[in-house]
Amino acid sequence: MSLNNLVATNNNKWDFLELGDLVEVVAPASSSEPRDFNNALRFVHKFGLVPRAPKNIFGKDILCANTDEMRFRHLKKALTAKDSRVLWSLRCGYGSLRLMPYLIKLKKPSQPKLFIGYSDTTGLHNFFNNYWDWPTVHGSMLEELGRGEGGKRELLDFYSLIFGLEEEMQYDTLVPMNAKARKKSVIRSKVVGGNLAIISATMGTPWAFTARGKILVLEDIGERGYRVDRMLVQLQQAGVFKGVRALIFGDFVGGEENREEDCLYLWRDVQKKFAKEAHFPVLKGLPFGHGVFQRPIPFNTASQLHLGSSPWLRVKVK
Repeated sequence: MSLNNLVATNNNKWDFLELGDLVEVVAPASSSEPRDFNNALRFVHKFGLVPRAPKNIFGKDILCANTDEMRFRHLKKALTAKDSRVLWSLRCGYGSLRLMPYLIKLKKPSQPKLFIGYSDTTGLHNFFNNYWDWPTVHGSMLEELGRGEGGKRELLDFYSLIFGLEEEMQYDTLVPMNAKARKKSVIRSKVVGGNLAIISATMGTPWAFTARGKILVLEDIGERGYRVDRMLVQLQQAGVFKGVRALIFGDFVGGEENREEDCLYLWRDVQKKFAKEAHFPVLKGLPFGHGVFQRPIPFNTASQLHLGSSPWLRVKVK
């Protein structure tokens, strides 16, 4: 079947790519070293696509790739360009939430774009999913892929996803963490979420994260047990878990405690306690986040979560 025949007519769905299409390379967060930047562009070329990055993508800023104003100008130009369909974040780090006061004022473009990124860009995922009702993809940054950090399965997933070779993605490594997750049933909803720390940082803002009626997925890096607990409690007290259909923990990396070896990663016990107290299904084992092995996951598309002793998740590509 021709890819042209797979192009969706829904104005909230992006179009599949074809070889030679443009990819907007954006840097909404931290900067990259010249070598990493050039390798990222080479990766896009190897994927059969053409990268397009602003000539002044990097500038002088104490924390980010450029000033807030310049990073938003680049993001806006990429979002509104008529000749491209995908925005792929160069790297994560810090800074994307600083763009939200600008982004909230931007009129929704008539042509949807697919945004790819993770970690610090969780705030952008939330905005595109909940304000513009666009699908996005939680997946590796170009800098990582340019360094050769993507595994064969991950690269195949990306290729199948953006070129429309598969209609859905399936994740069958899930593990139930409470009785509600072990009870056999099917939840039909959409997947949203991302980095726990970034989601927590949106609380109290006009663009606070919401997951009502959705399947929520969470990941993080370098957070000790008490900090993971504090963020989960914050989300609970802010009402984020109200109406959530299910929650799936992805990779939690690092966060070692200054304790005995059997308590090295206290966040594991925090997650178990959370699952026991939750009034909705809680699972773990989704391969996404900062781990060595991660798979891209479409957000805000039709999904099915099959619960039971051997749960699995199926997500439509768009």
